[in-house]
Amino acid sequence: MIERYSLPEMAAVWSEAHRLAVWQEIEALVVEAWAAEGVAPASAAAAVRAAPEVDAEAWKAREAESGHDLAAFVDVLAASVGPGGEWVHYGLTSSDVLDTALGVVLADAGDLLLGKLEALFEVLRRRALEHRGTPMIGRTHGMWAEPTTFGLMLAGWAFEVHRQHRRLGEAVAGVAVGKVSGAVGTYAHVPPSVEAFVCERLGLGVEPASTQVVARDRHAAFLSALALVGATLERFAVNLRHLQRSEIGEVSEAFGAAQKGSSAMPHKRNPIAAENITGLARLLRGYAGAGLEDVALWGERDISHSSVERVALPDACLLADFALDRMTRLIDGLVVHTDRMAANLAAAGDRVYSQAVLLALVRAGRTRDEAYRLVQAASQQASETGRHLREVLEADPASGLDPAVLDRCFDPAAHLAPAQVVFERLAETGVGAPSP
Repeated sequence: MIERYSLPEMAAVWSEAHRLAVWQEIEALVVEAWAAEGVAPASAAAAVRAAPEVDAEAWKAREAESGHDLAAFVDVLAASVGPGGEWVHYGLTSSDVLDTALGVVLADAGDLLLGKLEALFEVLRRRALEHRGTPMIGRTHGMWAEPTTFGLMLAGWAFEVHRQHRRLGEAVAGVAVGKVSGAVGTYAHVPPSVEAFVCERLGLGVEPASTQVVARDRHAAFLSALALVGATLERFAVNLRHLQRSEIGEVSEAFGAAQKGSSAMPHKRNPIAAENITGLARLLRGYAGAGLEDVALWGERDISHSSVERVALPDACLLADFALDRMTRLIDGLVVHTDRMAANLAAAGDRVYSQAVLLALVRAGRTRDEAYRLVQAASQQASETGRHLREVLEADPASGLDPAVLDRCFDPAAHLAPAQVVFERLAETGVGAPSP
């Protein structure tokens, strides 16, 4: 992934140095497991544990000769151990180390991503509660619908992040597994006890029936979960872009004192963060597709998945990490123009309460179609003449609704009061709790 979209913590998880350190830890644990089994001498386990970090340049030079990254690593590590080095990689196949290490790295990356989702949830919850009483016009199909509040919009987003946290947590648990079962997963040359020893100390689950590799449906599920996170972020971003349009102007992204919105037009303040997140979500969906392609491998294994994963897994994690961080900062610093929300709601007029009138007419004895046609005609007349819907209805004897009923129909407070239950649910919801 390019440096522009790589944050330090996630970049460190996917760094070459971290990968080599995890490989070395696995090799050391395996020899310690063999020593616990009474197969390898304790001195060999101690020697492998005390070995210096594998020199990355020596490893690369050896790989250039052997054409095999893990075999080259084993050669360099074993040589650095000296006596006892012959026990390095004893009974293993490459994927015992590679897939188990991948489980460690994905677990570390997953923890970071789950933490980012938790941070986004908390910011959304705080701002939703802050704006629980900030009225705005609701829109469906991009058209005026009924009044809502900005807090209600944010509350819905918070609950969606809560669901994504649960889904991603399940996917992370699915990839946080290892396998130390030998060339085709039969344990012919390494007993299950060695696998259990290694995976327990790494904090991983055990693939219950591996081939030469951990089954790739796990990784496909992980990438799909990240694509879903991206889809959620894109939903937020698209709506924030819409609300920032010049003719709407209800929110705006934070804008620094020295920031420039356009190289040519000094007046511009563009929704660049939301647009950036929209683009990153497209990449995350693409990586999910790549993960699904990797599930079908020949027999006990082939390496058609390997080249894909070297790009898709780190890049997807880095992109999701960056996008989550950027969305959290966007929401945290979002400028909410309550005056524009009020003005746009006022511009919609009282026609946005048409459903309340429709239902009042039904309660008064009209058929639904009669009531609908009456309110539809009155709304159209109000739109064409610039009058209020209530004024049109009061001038029409056919409506038959008394002023007290109309008062209730056109009362904004009464319209929005029932939605307070959403904020009660939100206030009681934590990221680690079950979804409401």
